[in-house]
Amino acid sequence: MDHATARTELAAAFRLTAREGMHEGVANHFSLAVNDDGTEFLINPKKHFSRIRASDLWVIDANDPDSAQGEDAPDPTAWGLHASLHRHVPHARCAIHVHSTYATVLASLADSRLPPIDQSSAMFYNRQVVDEQYGGLALEEEGTRCARLFQDPSVRTMIMGNHGVLFIGETVAETVMRMYYFERAARTYILALQTGRPLRELSPEVAELTARQQEGDAAAEADFLRGMRAVLDAEEPDYIQ
Repeated sequence: MDHATARTELAAAFRLTAREGMHEGVANHFSLAVNDDGTEFLINPKKHFSRIRASDLWVIDANDPDSAQGEDAPDPTAWGLHASLHRHVPHARCAIHVHSTYATVLASLADSRLPPIDQSSAMFYNRQVVDEQYGGLALEEEGTRCARLFQDPSVRTMIMGNHGVLFIGETVAETVMRMYYFERAARTYILALQTGRPLRELSPEVAELTARQQEGDAAAEADFLRGMRAVLDAEEPDYIQ
C-alpha cells in the first residue's frame, strides 16, 4: 500500500475524532501531504469517520482538479479548502477541519478568540487566527481566502467564524493533538462563561511562556498519538487495513 505509514496515521485520526464525538458523519475532512512540496496529499472520501480505513484514503494532486473526481470522491469543499492549503501553505503538511461542538460554539460568538484561562487554552495564545469573513461553503475561492490567513508559521489554528475550526501542522500527531486540546479548552471556556462569573485570565507574560513550553515537542506529540492509537489497536484494529 503506497504511503502506508501516512495512511495508517491519518486513518487513526479519523477514528479517534469519531470516538471523541467531534465528527459530522461523512462530512468534514483531513489531509496529509505525501510528496516533498506538499501538493500531493491523502484525503478522505465520503465515508463515516468511524469506518475509515487506511486503504480508503485518496491521493489528490492540488494542481489537478480531475484527481478529485470519481465515485465516492471527496466532498467539493474538501478540494476547495485542502488543495488551497497544500498549494499556498508549505508548512501545512497536515490539515484537519472539524465542526466540533465547543469549537463551533466559540466560532458563533461575536468575539471568537479563545482567551488563556487555563493551561490548555494557553497553548493557543498568539497562535490562533479568527476568520471573520465567512463567505459560504469552502469551495475554490473561499478555500484560497482561508489559506491566506495561515501565512504566519506560528499560527496553526483558525477559528472559522460562523463555521468551525481548522488546524494545520507538520505531522498527524502534532495536528491531532492540537485539535484535541483546542476542543477541550473551548469546552472549558464555554462552561466558564455559563457561570456568569468573572474569568481569571492569565497575564500575557505567563500565557506566552506557557504556550512556548507546550509547543514544538515532537516526542510529546508522538506519545499522544501512540497512546490514543493503542486504544484503536485493541478495539478497532481494522483501521490499518
